[in-house]
Amino acid sequence: MPEKPEKISASLEDYLEAIWNLSAGQNVARCRDIADRLCVSRASVTGALKTLAGKNLVNYKPYGYITLTEKGKSLASKVARRHSIIEAFFTDILRLDHKLAEESACRAEHALGPKVVGRLLQFVEFVTGKNHAGPDLAEGFATFCTGRSRSGLPDKNSLQE
Repeated sequence: MPEKPEKISASLEDYLEAIWNLSAGQNVARCRDIADRLCVSRASVTGALKTLAGKNLVNYKPYGYITLTEKGKSLASKVARRHSIIEAFFTDILRLDHKLAEESACRAEHALGPKVVGRLLQFVEFVTGKNHAGPDLAEGFATFCTGRSRSGLPDKNSLQE
């Protein structure tokens, strides 16, 4: 019987994604680097690492390097990919600046399911002309937004949250 996918909180997904990104070059991460990346205390990182180790997602010993287990790598890569797809939608399609796109992707990645994220990826590919089947509609959208800004019509900066 196949193993069910691990269900973890959005916060623990953030820790896994941080470890994934930090360990990309050297295959290990350090507690203080995780704390810096997520803007949390080292004590918070320690608590999360203990929980992740208990779920067999990371290899963790106090004062040592942190590595992802095979199970952790699988889940972390899915979280990172989901984030990347959503961020691409925000930057490539909606033409938001990188910082806003990054922050928004961090929030949205936990709320959107795999079906929605998969469809977003298809949409990004279709609209940006990456499918080689037509014009780059994202570029047309950017021109449209610029025209609205010049005409005095509401644009992304004038809409309040």
